[in-house]
Amino acid sequence: MDKKIIDLGKKSGKMLFFGGVYSNLQALFSLIEIAKEKGIPPENCICTGDIIGYCGQPQKTLDRFKSWGAHSILGNVEIQLRDEEEDCGCDFTTGSRCDGFSEIWFAFAKANLNTHSRDFFKSLPDHILLEYAGKKIGIVHGSCDQVSQFVFKSTDWKEKQASLDALNAEVIIAGHCGLPFVDQQKEQLWLNPGVIGMPANDGQTSTWAMITDDANGFEYEHIAVSYDYLTAIEEMKKHGLPQEYAKTLETGIWDNMEILPEEEKLLKGKKLLVEW
Repeated sequence: MDKKIIDLGKKSGKMLFFGGVYSNLQALFSLIEIAKEKGIPPENCICTGDIIGYCGQPQKTLDRFKSWGAHSILGNVEIQLRDEEEDCGCDFTTGSRCDGFSEIWFAFAKANLNTHSRDFFKSLPDHILLEYAGKKIGIVHGSCDQVSQFVFKSTDWKEKQASLDALNAEVIIAGHCGLPFVDQQKEQLWLNPGVIGMPANDGQTSTWAMITDDANGFEYEHIAVSYDYLTAIEEMKKHGLPQEYAKTLETGIWDNMEILPEEEKLLKGKKLLVEW
């Protein structure tokens, strides 16, 4: 299937980038408040995909996202729901803990989204392009060619270069891996704003997003997103979702590190240096 790409043209002013809402309605509420406080309009807010995921309020989260009016690309979860598949398409190793847990939360999300949700997912692009602060920016979920590819800071630059080249971009803003980071080679940047629906294995209950500003060139800052994680946990418990993930909301530590390269495993429980 050909990739659907939307070009937003030139953008200006502050922008908000984030990924992985993961059906975490409380985190989305907090993010929307941050956007309002910073004076960032919905049309300058962009999600890197996976609006739906691990947590307990998929339909309410999607409804609030749609009413907000922010942009989003397709995450692997939206693609699988759109196509009525039986798994999340996260590319977890078969038989792993994440694979087993995903069977539960994906089935729950699929059963608790209304029929109009598929129409919304069908409207989303695979990638977004824009020009900002004189730079060409491409938005991807995993990578340009593989929506579920896990790209980390430690990932070889050649794999990042492939997406930059494919989209003719100077900056890629990506999602999927769950960890915020910055990687740079000469004038090219790979930025992951992080996800708002789950902590970044850093021992904090807050999650991550990124704000950019073009007032003095291309500036970017990762921000911590604090939210009512106790209510999010209760929603997960109420619906019988994996309690290992509910515990992650409380401790800030992932249940396992199956997807992580060795370099990222060493960051477990450490305060991330991308904070303000």
